[in-house]
Amino acid sequence: QVQLVESGGGLVQAGGSLRLSCAASGRAFSNYAMGWFRQAPGKEREFVAAIRWTGGSTYSVDSVKGRFTISRDNVKNTVYLQMNSLKPEDTAVYYCAASSRSRSTRSNEYDYWGQGTQVTVSS
Repeated sequence: QVQLVESGGGLVQAGGSLRLSCAASGRAFSNYAMGWFRQAPGKEREFVAAIRWTGGSTYSVDSVKGRFTISRDNVKNTVYLQMNSLKPEDTAVYYCAASSRSRSTRSNEYDYWGQGTQVTVSS
């Protein structure tokens, strides 16, 4: 079992930055690939970014490339999402998730989920 707790969300103006954190506890954190997803009101949950067990490879959706960076610290059992140049369309609840697969962009391939943190970007 892995417990995930996100933090760092909030209200920010367009062009601003936020850093989301996801603290993990339970089973060996380093055994899981970690991902960030988001869900805007009235929309389906969508993949944002993922990072492999070792942290050597990262993946992100085209809409955030060049603006968002995912990273992990296996000593602190924490994964981060640095979000720069935020846009109003980035407004959503952001979830972190853990997958026993080496990499995945599909939400149904993630085994554990956090409760989510709200990110609101004003224009």
